[in-house]
Amino acid sequence: MSVVDAPVLETPIPEIDDVDIDEQNGSTPREITNPLAELSLGPHKVVHAFWLAGMSCDGCSIAAVGATQPPVEALVNGTIPGVPKVVLHHPVLDVEAGEAFMHPYELAARGELDAPFVIIFEGSVADETITAQTGGYWSGLGAREVDGEMQPIPTAEWLERMSKHAAAVIALGTCATWGGIPAAANNVTNSMGVMDFLPPDYRSTLGLPVVNIPGCAPVGDNFTETVAAVLLFLQGLGPLPAFDELGRPAWLFDETVHRGCTRAGFYEEGTFAEEYGDKECLVEIGCWGPVVQCNINKRGALNHVGGCMNIGAPCIGCTMPGFPDSFAPFYQTPPGTIVSSTASKTHGSIIRALRANTQFFQNRTNRWEKQGHIPDGWGHVREPNVVEKIGHYFYEKIQFMNSKKPGA
Repeated sequence: MSVVDAPVLETPIPEIDDVDIDEQNGSTPREITNPLAELSLGPHKVVHAFWLAGMSCDGCSIAAVGATQPPVEALVNGTIPGVPKVVLHHPVLDVEAGEAFMHPYELAARGELDAPFVIIFEGSVADETITAQTGGYWSGLGAREVDGEMQPIPTAEWLERMSKHAAAVIALGTCATWGGIPAAANNVTNSMGVMDFLPPDYRSTLGLPVVNIPGCAPVGDNFTETVAAVLLFLQGLGPLPAFDELGRPAWLFDETVHRGCTRAGFYEEGTFAEEYGDKECLVEIGCWGPVVQCNINKRGALNHVGGCMNIGAPCIGCTMPGFPDSFAPFYQTPPGTIVSSTASKTHGSIIRALRANTQFFQNRTNRWEKQGHIPDGWGHVREPNVVEKIGHYFYEKIQFMNSKKPGA
């Protein structure tokens, strides 16, 4: 039985008196009036962001706070023009603790928060009905009293309740988007992605399905840029960003790794790395880049630095719904490469020769051509032979067919 089909644990989230919490914080009690039953477009001064973690390693949190365009600091300080200030509720980064930290979550779950909010879910959603049979849990946030004892509240339950009132639900990282490693074959948690956990017809109060930003870990800038774009839409200052059929930001995930790879030219010319550390294309030592949708080579892992193939690591498909099972075994030649690389080698052997000949002549100045000599003390540069000269003669005839050759 999946979590979608199973009822959520029936024990309700306990309500905490607003006055008591505010008195504990030493502030004036705040009365919640006119809660948002139906969300309308802004402008809004403040938007809350509630971070939930399922079966997670916290790598997505680390990636997010490392973003630079825009940085998380710009979101939480409200310094981006047109974007409302984001009040971030994060179990690690928040300055509050205990009941003071959990109180906003409870208001959001009841639909009583006095500002719009988004849910950011990190990690896969485990099937809590499995552990509920024995009184356990897979992942939790906060606690409640059950039969005289305090028990953790599963984050899956928070997601189910809060999503009904959220302006947007953002699944961050491959575990949250597609299930990831915790949902791999033979796992005992029956884990899944957020879009599998929520009903198929789920829509946020903005009318959005689940927004998916995959990656293990995801590129932090992909996350903050998407959040800013969604918030501009929430403010009524911009259009709804374009998402593909799987809820990924289309402008970030519409290209393959291979198209943005610094090694892609080697593939075209049919030259491939034979071992790790070689500079050529990595396809024959296990790279799935030609079929994987990801922009990490273009954007870098952190602050535009790094990126798997940029530093010599083959792509293992971590942004894709089929990861990890569909890309196993790692670091072995993908079956499709047998055909494609063979074709590339055949085509590349001709292309390399033609390009090398053109490059040979383009590395010469007009003066050197007239002198028949290159005055280089670094090494001997040979002169072209008769066949090469004839080939280049006809090359230039074509090159300057519709224009005059300089100096003619």
